[in-house]
Parts: sequence; structure tokens; C-alpha cells
Amino acid sequence: MPAPERIPPRGVTPGGTADAAVAGLLARGELTVRGRIRDASNAALFCTVAHEGREVSCVYKPVAGERPLWDFPDGTLAGREVAAYEVSEATGWGLVPPTVLRDGPYGEGMVQLWIEATPEAELLALLDAEEPGPGWKAIGFAEAGEGRTALLVHADDERLRRLAVLDAVINNADRKGGHLLPTADGRLYGIDHGVTFNTEDKLRTLLWGWAGEPLPPEATGVLKRLRDALGDGGTLAARLASLITPAEVDATRARVDALLASGTHPEPGGDWPAIPWPPV
Repeated sequence: MPAPERIPPRGVTPGGTADAAVAGLLARGELTVRGRIRDASNAALFCTVAHEGREVSCVYKPVAGERPLWDFPDGTLAGREVAAYEVSEATGWGLVPPTVLRDGPYGEGMVQLWIEATPEAELLALLDAEEPGPGWKAIGFAEAGEGRTALLVHADDERLRRLAVLDAVINNADRKGGHLLPTADGRLYGIDHGVTFNTEDKLRTLLWGWAGEPLPPEATGVLKRLRDALGDGGTLAARLASLITPAEVDATRARVDALLASGTHPEPGGDWPAIPWPPV
């Protein structure tokens, strides 16, 4: 029997036919558990999925393995991960790997394409300085050991800025450095979107470097398309309807409207910690 064809981690066009083919494979293929990802807060299994001679690696997070959270309904994290992918695809930026909700060896769960990250990519840094240098944006001061502090910064990178806009739309409560996956071909993906779409403002992220700055024209155009897609009868609204609650869809629409009305990146509020812990 010939070896299965290995599919590249991502199609060349975000949201294009190659991505749709990968999503279809994730949804229909035979899912085989290969191991457990032990540093995940909820059950996360490394798997392969194969169908008609094609095979990819993926992550499977069964609903049964989700730990209860005080501020999110039980058994909803997998659906939120898929909803984040749907919003990402609607932006055209392709920031979230193909993600589907399906049955698996341990019941229904989220299945997401495995992305091979390039750890050499420098997106975050600690600087022994008061201000960030060229090409960097300040996050805040952090303990650097031995009683000293250092300035935590992220790259002034268009890919990160797009992700900051997406996080504001989906109300991401946990954008850590370890959830950023740069790849060898220059792409950047965000993962771990289980704590998103809450109706209350819970934005908690490392990507505060643009807080209060005007949104770039590209982002404004994307937000206008999202507003249309989230309207009554909109394609995105229909896709989200089976993944999150009607109130959460309404809150997503309201966040898009608020971003367009302000024309700026959001700033940290005072009712919720602005930076996740641990940050990386």
C-alpha cells in the first residue's frame, strides 16, 4: 500500500480552496490518536487524520476533557475554537489554522491542523531599557529575575497587528506568547481560542502595543466586511449560530461596531487583568 500523501501545513491562499480541502479532510478523515500534549490546560491530543490517501497531523481537544471555568459555560470551549476560525476566515487573513467540530475517539471535540512553528522568529523580547527601540512596541515592565525588571515588548509586525484586531473582535481572554506560531514561510497563526466570545469584556493579551492608535485602513475595511457578514442573514452569523449563543453573536457584532465607531485599537480596561498569566 502506498504511503499517504502528506499535505503541507497550510494552503497558499488564506481562506482559499486549499484551506477548504484541509478543513474537509479534518472533518471526514479517520482520526488516530498518536499522543498527548502534556503542557495543555485541557485535554489535547496529537493525532493524524487520513482520508482517500491524504494525511495531516492535527490537534484533537475533546469536549469531555475540558476543565470547568467559572466564567464560561461547561462544554463550550471546542465550539469557541471553531468560531474563532470562522471569524478568522471571514477576515481573509487566515490567522487561525483550519479547525472543525467533529466526533472522535473520545467524543465530540475540536480538531485543528497541526502547525510547525519556527522558534527562531523573534516576536517577543525583554529589553533592559525604558522605551522600546525601532521595530518594537511596549507591553509593560516585567520581573526579569534577581530583583530587576525589564521592558516586555512585541514586534511592530503587521501580522501581529492583524491578530490584535481579530482578538478584539472575538474578545480573546488568553493571548499568550506561546499561542503565536510563526512558520518558515512567513505566516503567523494564533491558536488556543477556547476562552473567547464572552459577552463581558475580557480582552487579555500581550498585543497592547497599538492600544489607542488609529486602526489601519486595511483593518477598517475588514471590520466593515465582518459587520455585513454578521448582520441578519449574513454568512458568518449563520456559521456562528451553531457554535456560540445568540447573545454572544450579538456581542461580537457590537464589538465590531464599537471598533468602527472609535476607529482605534482598544485600550486596557480596569475591570479585568490586561495581560494573561503566565504571559508566555
